[in-house]
Amino acid sequence: MKTIPASTLEQAMHYNEYRQLIEELRADGETTGSNHSEAMLNYTDLNRTRMNRLDKTTRLTPETLEALEQLETPMTMLVLTEAWCGDAAQVIPVLNKIAETTPNLSLRLILRDEYPDIMDAFLTNGGRSIPKIIFLKGANRTVTGSWGPRPAAVQQIVMDYKTKLKTLDDEAAKKALQQTTMTDTQKWYARDKTKSIQSEVIQALFHHQEALAQ
Repeated sequence: MKTIPASTLEQAMHYNEYRQLIEELRADGETTGSNHSEAMLNYTDLNRTRMNRLDKTTRLTPETLEALEQLETPMTMLVLTEAWCGDAAQVIPVLNKIAETTPNLSLRLILRDEYPDIMDAFLTNGGRSIPKIIFLKGANRTVTGSWGPRPAAVQQIVMDYKTKLKTLDDEAAKKALQQTTMTDTQKWYARDKTKSIQSEVIQALFHHQEALAQ
């Protein structure tokens, strides 16, 4: 996919609109997507707490701020997400802080399940993993690259989990492994304090921009 339709960006949400949508859905006992099970609602509530915390505590590193000062070309980060996704809750508030820092960078959000064609153009190892950032350059919405769904260290935790899962037959053991993995990833995010997200997103932003210019 070389460009994103203008209609998609017109329909895409600003960060505050995304947060408001989640609050309105939860007030009606729902979340984004079609699965409104108790588990998905609980995940959404955990993510509301995480995003609230990150909105208050995220501080951009000096390296991030210095890099953003050098961004001269208008860029958009279009993000595929869902309210129940734990990685999205960790990543998107950081993206919002990054986008707020410079007029040359904007953040827009769309729901994965409402845009399957776009999601399927940016799969991760064949899967519809989110969040997925699509970097767009200029008014013509040229796709320069993508990043996601999570920092490299967390991705390794998830890949190790999938490898171990294949060795298990017992459902209780699978459930325990899943819970342990989810706990490990959230602990990692807490220890890292958004530094890896910032570093990897900035690196991807400038790498893809430079590659397109060559």
